[in-house]
Amino acid sequence: MQTGAHHDNAGAGRAPDERREALKRIIRRGEVGRQAELVRLLKRSGFAVTQSSVSRDLRDLGVAKVADRYVLAEDAAAPVADLSVVAAFVREVRPAGPNLTVVRTTIGSAQSVALAIDRARWPEVVGTLSGDDTIFIATASAAAQRTVRDRLRSLERR
Repeated sequence: MQTGAHHDNAGAGRAPDERREALKRIIRRGEVGRQAELVRLLKRSGFAVTQSSVSRDLRDLGVAKVADRYVLAEDAAAPVADLSVVAAFVREVRPAGPNLTVVRTTIGSAQSVALAIDRARWPEVVGTLSGDDTIFIATASAAAQRTVRDRLRSLERR
């Protein structure tokens, strides 16, 4: 067995794709809300994983955390594209200069809301950056910012 903290091929000789498929099955099966639990379940399935490799897999698979559990983006793609699933998490929308919009969400929901915005592929959005309860949305112009802000504020009122 090879050692090293950053080895994507970890998993007792099993391919990363096989590990990611196992991770998808685990996420679809239940209410897993912590990476440590995912690591434990993968190890029980015969994968030699670390928390950092699971974290990379979650990122690469586009897994979002909704409330207190992980959700595969592909499973939520249709409703998330129109933002209806995550609208309830939006608490406040404010401009910060002419090209940056700050979105405040419920605690733990920013990543899910940012993923929904990214999946909506609004032409005005240059990119998003999310934390735990805050999202920064970059736009190319003040006019693009106003358009995005108006869309988001319509969600805020739902």
